[in-house]
Amino acid sequence: MNAKIPIGILGATGVVGQRFIQMLEQHPWFEVAWLAASDRSEGKVYAEAARWRLKTPIPAAVGKMKVSPATPDGAPKVIFAALDSGIAAELEPRFADAGCYVVSNSSALRMKEDVPLVIPEVNSGHIKLIDVQGWRKKSGGFVVTNPNCSAIGLVLALAPIHQRFGLDTVMAVTMQAVSGAGYPGVASLDILGNVIPFIKNEEEKMEEETKKLLGQLNGSKVIDGAFAMSAQCNRVAVEDGHTESVSIRLKSKAKPEDIIVAWNGYRAEPQELRLPSAPEKPIVYLEASDRPQPRFDVDTGAGMTAVVGRLRPCSVLDWKFTVLSHNTIRGAAGAAVLNAELLKAKGYLG
Repeated sequence: MNAKIPIGILGATGVVGQRFIQMLEQHPWFEVAWLAASDRSEGKVYAEAARWRLKTPIPAAVGKMKVSPATPDGAPKVIFAALDSGIAAELEPRFADAGCYVVSNSSALRMKEDVPLVIPEVNSGHIKLIDVQGWRKKSGGFVVTNPNCSAIGLVLALAPIHQRFGLDTVMAVTMQAVSGAGYPGVASLDILGNVIPFIKNEEEKMEEETKKLLGQLNGSKVIDGAFAMSAQCNRVAVEDGHTESVSIRLKSKAKPEDIIVAWNGYRAEPQELRLPSAPEKPIVYLEASDRPQPRFDVDTGAGMTAVVGRLRPCSVLDWKFTVLSHNTIRGAAGAAVLNAELLKAKGYLG
């Protein structure tokens, strides 16, 4: 590509907005051209407006950019949205209605019948729902979403198993990093030395989104995956990385070596297309009995790989295992960037 596609970021000062900026600094296809945030940041230079929380510095060019009003006027066509769900429910349709291509990390529109909820390695074909959206027909704009940060690692681990053996029942218990709560997130005196067994709406999101992601596109809607799903979600004192203990019952018999081969050999359209943010291996199985662990494994595949371990028989269902994924990379900004790359490869970004 001779020229990079200019992109805008809604919610640019938040933790996920910062991840977008970090991941796009050297991106071969996209460049940050426009930033928007809340009214209190509007008009300020980004370096002054954002309390930067990442380990790499603010890219110099972005740090000098002024934060624009969160309106479609003057915004580029391609918009990455990192908004709270309440604000997203209002702003994302407004941008799509103005002809923008909104690639959203928000939960606001994920479960709408005509909005694709996409993990490119799992259900890339669901992007065809774009074509039935009212915004698409009216202005050319559209909205595509990526899943909740706890659902995405789970679904990456489930997809190869579901494709080969079929899922009957899924039970997942999460141990979710504090960065998933944004900044300032959970108060230190609430989380240090503690586990909080409640994250608002998280269990519902995991259960609904997992079934939609593993469902089948049927014309203008997705038929949910035909399996039972239960989630329990906990906040723990880990900086980055959501760990999940998963038990499954399968529709057909599987040997442990067959499941591990399915994980380690899994490749999908992003790998075939060589999308810039796609990891070479979307899933990696670790043989060590005490892995994966966030401290050692969360950055596997530049934070885009789901790391699985501890596959063993389950005395209640069939099998149980542990999965780890990076919640602000694979579970948020990186997921949206990969969705945008898929959209570009499929001709949806012009």
